[in-house]
Amino acid sequence: MTEPLMLLENVLQALSAGLLVGGVYALMCVGLGMIFSVMRVVNFAQGEFLMLGMYGTFYLFSKLALGDVFGPFLGPVIAALLAGALLYVAGVAIQAYLLSRVTGARAAGVAGDGHFPQLILTLGLALIISNGALMLFGSVPTTLRTPYSASAWEIGPLVGNDVFVFVNKARAIGLLVAIVLGGLLYGVVMRSSTGRRLRAAADNATAAVYVGVDVQRSYRIAFGLGCAITGVAGGLLATYLPFQPYVGVDFITVMYAGVVLGGLGSIAGAFWGGLLIGLIQQLSTLVLPAQLQNAAIFVVFLLVILLRPQGLLGRSVERT
Repeated sequence: MTEPLMLLENVLQALSAGLLVGGVYALMCVGLGMIFSVMRVVNFAQGEFLMLGMYGTFYLFSKLALGDVFGPFLGPVIAALLAGALLYVAGVAIQAYLLSRVTGARAAGVAGDGHFPQLILTLGLALIISNGALMLFGSVPTTLRTPYSASAWEIGPLVGNDVFVFVNKARAIGLLVAIVLGGLLYGVVMRSSTGRRLRAAADNATAAVYVGVDVQRSYRIAFGLGCAITGVAGGLLATYLPFQPYVGVDFITVMYAGVVLGGLGSIAGAFWGGLLIGLIQQLSTLVLPAQLQNAAIFVVFLLVILLRPQGLLGRSVERT
């Protein structure tokens, strides 16, 4: 194979890997974006919900023998969705009994509108969850192995008898699930009555109360959905990446970078921001060592913020 063809193959492989990785990044960013866009809460515990989604998927898949019932293709996906459902319930409870004390009307008049207590609360929650998981699950890395984890589809030859692209099956499944869930969530937020209430609570909580919207209920739904979606993303990651109780730290910066890059307050922007980060991360390996992947992400991040401070799909608005 000639050098130009080798370069083409490497670029196409990096693009493919970037889309596959970025799809799951996009889903976890959507979860964080949902919480911030509706509640304006910076949730430092979002990485821990990702980790809980990983462990939940692993144990549900193993204990319920979902691989035998649904097969190795659907089994992990069903386990990830079930883990997401459990995290939805946990998220609703956390918002109702903890975050509700420092958000909404209860935060009115507090310094910073309650943002300082929110930061401390979510940071403490992150520490409690991660250390509790360490005591419960141990520190040995775990992974959910299926026949698709180490197998790939071969696409090609694309140029004569040369240029092949290999698509990991587990990551491809994760990308498809991410696209479907992202589309469903966007449809719910933009088309349903629940979505209209969520958007009303996000735009102006005080005015929403006057027109009969239960803002605290909207906050519970938003926080529960945000935790659930990120948990599902964690379950999909668990099918091809090893994990341990502190794995959330590795992904929290990716989530925040994706949400800010796409545009604060935009769920669609969070999805495209996460997808873009995956592409940048993988394409950077063509010219940079793997250790500098995150550096490449933040170089692009800073360039975008310098040129468009509101993010790719964000809007500059005055909020009351």
